[in-house]
Amino acid sequence: MAIQGVAGCFHDAAAREFFAGREVESVPCDTFEDVFDALRYDASMAGIVAIENTIAGSLLQNHELLRQSNLTIVGEHKMYISQALAALPGQRLEDIVEVHSHPIALRQCEQYLHRHAWMKRVEAHDTAGSAMEIAQAGLMGHAAICGRYAAERYGLEVLDDDIQTNKRNFTRFLVLADPTLARDLVAECYADKASLAFTLPHSQGSLSAVLTIFSFYGMNLTKIQSLPIIGREWEYRFYIDLTFGDVTRYRQSVDAVRPLISDFKVLGEYNVASSM
Repeated sequence: MAIQGVAGCFHDAAAREFFAGREVESVPCDTFEDVFDALRYDASMAGIVAIENTIAGSLLQNHELLRQSNLTIVGEHKMYISQALAALPGQRLEDIVEVHSHPIALRQCEQYLHRHAWMKRVEAHDTAGSAMEIAQAGLMGHAAICGRYAAERYGLEVLDDDIQTNKRNFTRFLVLADPTLARDLVAECYADKASLAFTLPHSQGSLSAVLTIFSFYGMNLTKIQSLPIIGREWEYRFYIDLTFGDVTRYRQSVDAVRPLISDFKVLGEYNVASSM
């Protein structure tokens, strides 16, 4: 599994939860672009990327990276994101002078850090990477905001747990694979969710017409995201997620909207993740 981040990161934990009961070998990648590159060069490997968070919102770059790739979505996984403050064993909160983590994780723990204002915030590339660096360098007085899984993996002691401001902090991950591998990972007959991308003409009511058709066929629109099309002023590309109980009606709805849209692409047809 190609993951963004180092071993022990939330992507790593999400991949292991999604493939629970199966052996997972993580392939760390520095960036999301690197994840997609790794999957492009090795069709035998799957990958996992975050697509949205209940606090930070959508990861817009990953929508575009997915659309531009030849990959397909084979599943999704929703995970509760619990942030912990972790440091080398034997230290107390009062001993911590610096807190290292990804900028988003630091923002998610804003209230906690405000209450512990003597701790200097240091932005880092990765939550689990911060834990790894502190452990490997033996940095006393430094702590990482990371998941408990990362803290345990790198031998750090959790000083405080569940420190994020919003306790309803969830991330939705997409599991991706080359279409040839996807057939081994997901059974089409059980698909009850689809992710689609398309563009619309710059005309009045064009989006409304498409959504009306999906509604007529009983499709449940669970997400709609628009991004401007570079070089085409005031035109947008739409990314939508649909859930459905009847795959035949889903196919009919797609056939019905095709004459109204352009640059249409099915990003994946897969099983909807269980609700949290």
